[in-house]
Amino acid sequence: MAPTITAFESSPDRGRGQARDMRLRWALEEVGQPYDVRLVSFAAMKQPAHLALHPFGQIPTYEDRDLALFESGAIVLHLAERHDGLLPADASARARAIAWMFAALNTLEPPIVELGMAMLFERDRSWYAERLPMLQDRVRVRLGELSRRLGGADWLDGAFSAGDLMMVTVLRRLSASGLLDEYPDLAAYVARGEARPAFKRAFAAQLAVFRAASPH
Repeated sequence: MAPTITAFESSPDRGRGQARDMRLRWALEEVGQPYDVRLVSFAAMKQPAHLALHPFGQIPTYEDRDLALFESGAIVLHLAERHDGLLPADASARARAIAWMFAALNTLEPPIVELGMAMLFERDRSWYAERLPMLQDRVRVRLGELSRRLGGADWLDGAFSAGDLMMVTVLRRLSASGLLDEYPDLAAYVARGEARPAFKRAFAAQLAVFRAASPH
């Protein structure tokens, strides 16, 4: 029986592949693992059945026989440890790839999400014009550090890994801000991730959900 993940019934990102189920879809496609998707509404996410899977009432979740997981990073790490293709065989390289997963989620994503939320929900607030440059600069600091570390390499540490998968999905959240364009090497890095066949399959699958839910 294939594992089942949950995704938004009607995604607020309008099919751009920025919801966190995209990380799971991409990882599953990379390792060649078939999977099922259960779509949930915002109301259903707060009901007991879903809260039993995700105590914070969010997506995605992952179910495989008697195992139920939440948190996209934990799920991708589980998949990477269980299947070949997302973590190096060498123990040290494996540890570094996992460190990059944590860096994507703990160091890069928080200021990027804070900027995105401000751009979505605070534009009409009196403080927006003053606060926006501060939020942008916080993101620029992290992008500059990441750019220097990446240098001219294709991936963060040798071959493509789960660390790159997580980092690319985090950086894609900057698409509306234009900040990534200030770092051509990082924009090219994201483009390399998006060019992977597994990413394309995952993106097409999540986009099909949005199109099916949109009025014709």
